Amino acid sequence: MTARPTFVFDFDSTLVRIETLEALADLALEGATDAATIRAEIGKLTDQAMAGEVPFGEALRRRLALLPLTHDHVRALTDRILDEGTPSVRKNLAFFRANAAHIVIMSGGFREIIAPIAERLGVAPERVLANDLLYDAEGRVTGVDDANPLSHAGGKASALKALALPGPVVMIGDGWTDAEVKQAGAADRFYAFTEIARRPTVVAAADGEAASMDELLHAEGLTGRWSYPRSRMRILLLENVHPAAVERLEDAGYTVETVKGALDEDDLIARIKGVHVLGVRSKTQVSARVLDAADKLMAVAAFCIGTNQIDLAAASDRGVAVFNAPYSNTRSVVELGVGVMIALMRDVTDKSAAMHKGVWNKSATGSRELRGKTLGIVGYGAIGSQLSVLAENLGMRVIFHDLTERLALGNARRMHSLDALLAESDVVSLHVDGRTENAALIGAAQLSRMKPGALLLNLSRGHIVDVGALAQALGSGRIGGAAVDVFPEEPATNADPFDSPLRGLPNVILTPHIGGSTEEAQEAIGEFAAERLLAYLNRGDTTFCVNLPNVQLAEVSGAHRILHIHRNQPGVLAELNRALAAAGLNILGQHLKTDERTGYVITDVDRDYDPASLRALRGVAGTLRFRMLH
Repeated sequence: MTARPTFVFDFDSTLVRIETLEALADLALEGATDAATIRAEIGKLTDQAMAGEVPFGEALRRRLALLPLTHDHVRALTDRILDEGTPSVRKNLAFFRANAAHIVIMSGGFREIIAPIAERLGVAPERVLANDLLYDAEGRVTGVDDANPLSHAGGKASALKALALPGPVVMIGDGWTDAEVKQAGAADRFYAFTEIARRPTVVAAADGEAASMDELLHAEGLTGRWSYPRSRMRILLLENVHPAAVERLEDAGYTVETVKGALDEDDLIARIKGVHVLGVRSKTQVSARVLDAADKLMAVAAFCIGTNQIDLAAASDRGVAVFNAPYSNTRSVVELGVGVMIALMRDVTDKSAAMHKGVWNKSATGSRELRGKTLGIVGYGAIGSQLSVLAENLGMRVIFHDLTERLALGNARRMHSLDALLAESDVVSLHVDGRTENAALIGAAQLSRMKPGALLLNLSRGHIVDVGALAQALGSGRIGGAAVDVFPEEPATNADPFDSPLRGLPNVILTPHIGGSTEEAQEAIGEFAAERLLAYLNRGDTTFCVNLPNVQLAEVSGAHRILHIHRNQPGVLAELNRALAAAGLNILGQHLKTDERTGYVITDVDRDYDPASLRALRGVAGTLRFRMLH
């Protein structure tokens, strides 16, 4: 049986995100006129020592000599050191506490400051190797204990050898003094820890680089740590996804790359390799070709309402989960709808344009109130139903048509045919989805059935209105005005030109697909879609997934979770359970949910397992995607 390793952790920029002496310098030099100069010199010496350019003992003594350091300064830093823990270390407290007997903290830093962190991690005081500060009678720091090998060059290797630790010794740190431990033969493996600071000379001397505790534990193949490290998972977000989403995903430990605009199919194919999660808005097309080129893709997030820009069938066939934000910008679209209705009823845009040309046309002709008019809503989902409520509050009569059975809100009345709705409405507002069947839903025939002078609003999908037919109806006066926010063909970027037969027509409001583009909506969409992604990545939760069976899951606790997405075909669950039994895994809980295309099995098991046994699970017939969580 392989001996259990002893893990030796550096302190500064490893267990904590600060360099202790630099933090002490900030305290000791507060208010000093030459503070900036001294801080710069201390920082330079720190970097030189960490890169191996200046012997550690020399750098330590020179830095202390620059500072008017007292016991009060040390105590002040000690009091707040628990707040300085490295993010991934704080997320892995359970590992430290469970393995405290196999962990050593070794640092050229100071025992007083390290002690609170060691206690929080469950590491006993005798397993902390550090320097001891010396004070004079007035509490001023006079130096460090010269008898301690850690106060001299090569001290870490000497101190570690003196411990005679059993089993393989794994050194983890960010500086050259940590690399020297392996070079001196005092450690069997050395990982350059780069979550806080990355020093190329140290990385070059290491057996491996760990950008987080998750990566370290994954690289060491520790019990229960077979899920992929978050920091190695790449998330690509296109089309100016809101910074709130980026911040949330990065805070969770994932690597996020952002692109301002949309990418065409060929460019996206070139960028998608190695990407685990893709985030888009409405312009980027995620086609079957893109999905074929995506060698690691697990999920796609549409940071908008619609998903017609994503080939959902192709995503399902590859076990790629697709999420959207169906409600986050509802209010923004509804408010724009109310605003353009009022503007069209009052001919605001044409009167404003005339004023800008110096024409004063004060006339009530053609200006009407919303009150008492009939609003016909086509598509009574989240947006249509909320528009219904606001329109009633403005005094409008509301009728609606939807192919799905919907609960009428307030006094709204359901119409059993689109033609009946068109014939009664003073304003028709479209709020249907982007499915193929809705293409040209409003064409010349439908426009001819509308009341003469009625208004048309399209804030949903560009292809559902024949814009050529609409332009003709507006030009003839059959339709009194229109507000269009979406178009069959839209520019890929703001720098590209826009053209439409609707340009230049009177009482027509054209907006550049901004229905959901308010600051509030984009932030809400970013937060919602990011949370859906994190729920899926971190615990396998598919709530609000649009192409896989929806399963709501709690966090993994005291177990290992195995996630298996497969084609909906007979015998998969039986074969999966046979493979689990053969691997000696006891099932604590299991859930299967299917739709007509796909099955999703979530299995929690109560013991550690040999990674080799998982190969059989991946080989189950019909498997689309297999993943492990701890």
